[in-house]
Amino acid sequence: MKLKPLADRVIVKQSEAETKTASGIVLPDSAKEKPTKGKVISVGPGKLDDHGKPMTLGVRPGDTVYYGKYSGTDVEVEGNKFVILRESDILGVLE
Repeated sequence: MKLKPLADRVIVKQSEAETKTASGIVLPDSAKEKPTKGKVISVGPGKLDDHGKPMTLGVRPGDTVYYGKYSGTDVEVEGNKFVILRESDILGVLE
């Protein structure tokens, strides 16, 4: 991938939007919600501390994370959709 995150940014590949409800009702495109879960593809080097050294991030490529519904910036690279988030926008890591 040609997209590289800077500072404390993380690139996440969004999960697919749900097409059915729990009871089996098929949702039309207009009713689908933006996914808030995805897989970390790439992480930046981290913010700089007071001494100018980068601080490591708490997530690694391959982690599945949850993030806020309106967090980050949606981008499309080579036909793939990604979200660029700050580490602080990530709510949790699925283990």
